[in-house]
Amino acid sequence: MTIKLGLMGFGNIGRKLYSESLKNNDIEISAISDIGDPEILEYLLKAEFENTKNVSLDSNYLINTNYRSRILSAFTPGEMTWDLFDVDFVVDATGKFNSPEYLDSHLNAGAKRVIISTLPSESIDRLVVFGINQDSINLEDRKISAGSSTLNALAHLVNSLLPFGIDAVNMTTIHSFTSDQSLQDTVGVDFRCSRSASENIIPNNSEAEKWIVKLFPELNDKINCNALNVPVQKGSMLDLSIAFVDDKVGIEDVNSAIIEASELYPDIIGITNDPIVSSDIIGDPRSLVFDVKATMKGGNSFVKVLAWYDNGHCHAMRILDVIKAYSKLEGFNQ
Repeated sequence: MTIKLGLMGFGNIGRKLYSESLKNNDIEISAISDIGDPEILEYLLKAEFENTKNVSLDSNYLINTNYRSRILSAFTPGEMTWDLFDVDFVVDATGKFNSPEYLDSHLNAGAKRVIISTLPSESIDRLVVFGINQDSINLEDRKISAGSSTLNALAHLVNSLLPFGIDAVNMTTIHSFTSDQSLQDTVGVDFRCSRSASENIIPNNSEAEKWIVKLFPELNDKINCNALNVPVQKGSMLDLSIAFVDDKVGIEDVNSAIIEASELYPDIIGITNDPIVSSDIIGDPRSLVFDVKATMKGGNSFVKVLAWYDNGHCHAMRILDVIKAYSKLEGFNQ
C-alpha cells in the first residue's frame, strides 16, 4: 500500500523528501504547495539531486517515472485542499507554520496527519525524536513534530551520557546559514539577524533547550543551548560541554558510551576517527557523526564532545523515519 504525502514548502527538506521518494516505491508525493514559480522549483530540484534529472514539468504537474505531483500555490495552510488528493500525511517543511492553530488548518483542509519539520511553538500531540521515543507514538496523534536536526543530534548525545549522571550541560550548535537569513545587511527579525549571513558569525537562539527537557526531565535547569550561524552553506557542528556528577568520568568512558549507542542505531549515529571538516559531512543521512578524536577533558568533571551533521539532509531522513513508524502502526504494507 502506497503512502501518499502532501508537501508544503519545497525548499531543502521538501526537495530531499521528493528525491528520497524516488528510491522508495512505497512513498508517493501527491501534491506540493510552494509559492515559487513551478519552473524554478523543477530547476532547483534537478540541480540538487542526481536522481531527479529525468523529472519533468507538465503544466502544474511534476512528473517522474513512478508518479506525478500536483503543484499548488498557497501562502498559508488554511488555503490548502488536501482532501482532493487523499494524502495520508502532510509534511509542512516551511519552517514557519509551527503553532497548533496552523496544524489544525492542515487537518481541517483534509490532512489525516501533519508533521512539521521544525520544533512546535507549544505542545502538540507528539514530538518524535527517532531512536529516542518513537515507541511512544499512537494512532490518536494528529499534530506531530519530528523535532529539529539540532534537537535530534543533541538528544542522542545526551541519551548516551545520562547514565553517568549529569550536573550541567552547555550546547552550542555551529550552524550553516539558513534560507531565512539575508546574504546582505537588511532589516530582519532582530538586530543580529539583520546582518549578512555570508560575512558574519551570528549568535542566535536555539529552541532545543525548551524541548530537550521534555524528552529528559532530569535535565531541567541543567542545560543551556545556543546557536552560532556561520558563513557555510551546508554542514553543521554540535559542541557539547558536560559537567558530570562523578569526576572519574573520562574521555574513554564518554567515547565508549557514544560508540555503543552508534552500534544500536547505526543509521542515526555515525562515528569518525578522521580529522573531518564541515564539508565532509554534506549528504550524510545520519543525525550526527561523532568526532572521536575531538573529545577533551578539562578539570575534574568537565568533558567536551563534538558531533557533525548535515542539518537539512539528515532531518529529511528522520521525517521519513517518523512517517514510516506511523504507517507501520496503521498497518501499511502488511
